[in-house]
Amino acid sequence: MSSWKSIFIAGHAKLPQGMAAKSVFETLTITAEIDCKYGVILEASCTLATEHGRNFIGSLLRGYSLRDGIEEPIALIQKHYLGKAQNALVAALRDLHMQYENLGKS
Repeated sequence: MSSWKSIFIAGHAKLPQGMAAKSVFETLTITAEIDCKYGVILEASCTLATEHGRNFIGSLLRGYSLRDGIEEPIALIQKHYLGKAQNALVAALRDLHMQYENLGKS
């Protein structure tokens, strides 16, 4: 039996034109370490170009349980992240949540 108490999941979305990160990445990725028992996001990051942006998204997502759905964290991103990547962040978060839900089906 594994002693690991967390899993690592990534969600992906296409970046819009005109973003600094677009020159490095074609897609935006949100990664999250998630508690296996409660589905809580322990740590999250993304491939935004600036460290400040990556830290900001991580702090927005930390503490939310994916068992409760994804609408509240999406609303937080829509309210507090007003950059060009907002739609890509939302899409990547939806993809991450879908990856999490698929774990229960396998």
